[in-house]
Amino acid sequence: MKLALSTLGCPEWDIEQICSVGREVGYDGIDFRGYQEQLDVTRHPLFTEQSDTTASKIAHIGLRTSAFSSSIRLCDADAREANVTEAERLVEVATAFDADRIRVFGGGDSDRSTDELARIGGDTMNAILDIDGASDLRWMVETHDEWTSSQDCRRLLDELPEEHTGILWDAAHTIRLADETPTETLDILGDRIEYVHIKDAVLDMSHDDATDDGYVYTLPGTGDLPMNDVIAALHDDGYDGWLAYEHEKRWHPSIPEPEEAFPAFVDWFRSLE
Repeated sequence: MKLALSTLGCPEWDIEQICSVGREVGYDGIDFRGYQEQLDVTRHPLFTEQSDTTASKIAHIGLRTSAFSSSIRLCDADAREANVTEAERLVEVATAFDADRIRVFGGGDSDRSTDELARIGGDTMNAILDIDGASDLRWMVETHDEWTSSQDCRRLLDELPEEHTGILWDAAHTIRLADETPTETLDILGDRIEYVHIKDAVLDMSHDDATDDGYVYTLPGTGDLPMNDVIAALHDDGYDGWLAYEHEKRWHPSIPEPEEAFPAFVDWFRSLE
């Protein structure tokens, strides 16, 4: 498997520090979810008018851009125009960075049925694929929000063109929020999973920086989530794609600093090999 760090984990770092630390501690790539003060990197000059310089910096140090993680929500009917506009910017940036994967969310109005939301998602995805260059990329729906359970994700996939779309498995979400074991998730979605997010957490309902379901993110291998089982299940399933460490420092400032967390992830993963 190839290891990527998510820039969610280092919201104060500049591109030089991201690249140098990433290469030094053993990552293969960078998953861009925000850069410093800007969450949408397609609106930052380093990724637009300065894209050639930034992409060269990443390549020169021996890293790749594993993905751009967008805020697109396919099943939000009211945001269709905004979603397509964001996708247009993402296609341009991804092309400049020689990246071939874009993360999207399912999202949508929880008052609508799963079937209706899935149809909306399919319509939005088809509109995105009409963008010049969009069909050269992989559009990955994350197991997130209304689309955390594997069965629901399967319903959404029914509406999406298989040749251009897949699943980004956020293992912490399916375990915590859908009550699925890693093997259960892979049994249902394994043939469509092409990217994986890893993070660990401890249950602490009283913590000021806990998630909505009471978990606090911690260093990998030190929490309550069976992340070792996730890696074992991926190995058993023959997965050899990207494994991105999504350390959510941007959203949860009290969790460990990136200087500690990024090396800890690589050390933990290597200890399982």
